[in-house]
Amino acid sequence: MPDLADTRFLTVAEVAEIMRVSKMTVYRLVHAGELPAVRFGRSYRVPQSAVDELVQRPVADVG
Repeated sequence: MPDLADTRFLTVAEVAEIMRVSKMTVYRLVHAGELPAVRFGRSYRVPQSAVDELVQRPVADVG
């Protein structure tokens, strides 16, 4: 299990800005299980490492 003391958590708005998508898209990724997140009260926090992994994933060419 990773050491949570070294983990940086981002807000949904910060993730949306990094990925250049809407906050709703981030919420959809979280609810679909494609982006792990921790819920604090009514808000979500996403580990920076999870965002980095998602951004670096290869994208399939569906054209």
